[in-house]
Amino acid sequence: MPRTLIHATTKLGFLGAGQLARMSALQAFRFGIQVAVFSDRPEDEPVQFMTPFSYSGSFDSVDDMVAFAKTCDVVTLENEFISSDLLKQVQEQSGTPIFPSPASFALIENKLIEKETFEAAGIPVTPYKLVKSEEDLITFGDEYGWPFMLKSSKGGYDGYGNAIAKDLETAKEGFDKLGGIKGHDILAEAFVPFTKELAVQVARNETGTVVYPCCETVQENHINVAVVSPAPIDEKHQKRAQKLAIKAMEAIDGKGIFAFEFFLTDSGEILLNESAPRPHNSGHYTIEGCVTSQFENHVRSVLGLPLGSTQMNKPVAVMMNLLGTHNRPAKTDHISESLATENGHLHVYGKIQSKVGRKMAHYTLLGENGEDTFNKAKALTKGIEI
Repeated sequence: MPRTLIHATTKLGFLGAGQLARMSALQAFRFGIQVAVFSDRPEDEPVQFMTPFSYSGSFDSVDDMVAFAKTCDVVTLENEFISSDLLKQVQEQSGTPIFPSPASFALIENKLIEKETFEAAGIPVTPYKLVKSEEDLITFGDEYGWPFMLKSSKGGYDGYGNAIAKDLETAKEGFDKLGGIKGHDILAEAFVPFTKELAVQVARNETGTVVYPCCETVQENHINVAVVSPAPIDEKHQKRAQKLAIKAMEAIDGKGIFAFEFFLTDSGEILLNESAPRPHNSGHYTIEGCVTSQFENHVRSVLGLPLGSTQMNKPVAVMMNLLGTHNRPAKTDHISESLATENGHLHVYGKIQSKVGRKMAHYTLLGENGEDTFNKAKALTKGIEI
């Protein structure tokens, strides 16, 4: 096996300083790696309390990000709201490698390009079309049926950047709301009859590729409220989703940790919905649920280290997202029972201000049976207030 070396002065930089960077940073610290973060927020973010190497600036400023990147050995991403062109300029001007690479990111940096990239690679995707006018909305609805989904091509998460087009009137309202009237690219996507929403994480670098179990993501109001791993579906569908995720990763020559979201249709087809070039909410269960978490493999992959095993530690892992229940300074209450439960694990993200519906923490429960573990996790977290 080739020699692996970690220098004590190695500094890993994160563009973004939220909970995803925080959980990755915790794994970098385990290896004695220094962490630097770049934030564009006026308030202190979760990682900024953990490291003295904290920088503030704009994700629209090449100069700001170049100055940051020059202090790092490798830079990685916490979100995808930056442009590949800016990332390319930052990498070229700073001389610091960025992973996922600007070239890989360019192939998925907005929802239209993403669909085209994966479709060209022979990966089934949900039917879509770029819409620019009222006539386009009518044509799409007539071809694929009403209702359908409108999505802002760039940005958007947890339901933000989406609108449901139930009829022409709501389609026009959604188009205008998402910025179509201002010339923003808006994507129309057909609703597909599906039985499950699935996700698969893949880590890849020059040492190899590892794939995580196919999990189910449970959605309410376009927000992922829970994850069950492995997904309670036929094993052949699990393996199909894993195979497509690896194929998608190879199509963009990805280096790092990526998440791929799928629909399992009523007819048993697996359709790729979206991807994320970073750790993903659907993979939080891997911290305790797998031998090597998505966050540790994030660090390993971008630094060129050998990747760790994705094998599960227990037959089932259930992760419950804990959303803000009050608009107030954050405090986590009514957690005694969840903390006292064997194989239960609470993660609070360190956000100073709670807001109703904001992702503030998560709780993972390991077990032997999917349905029993899910019901128990729901009961344990039902009364938690943040």
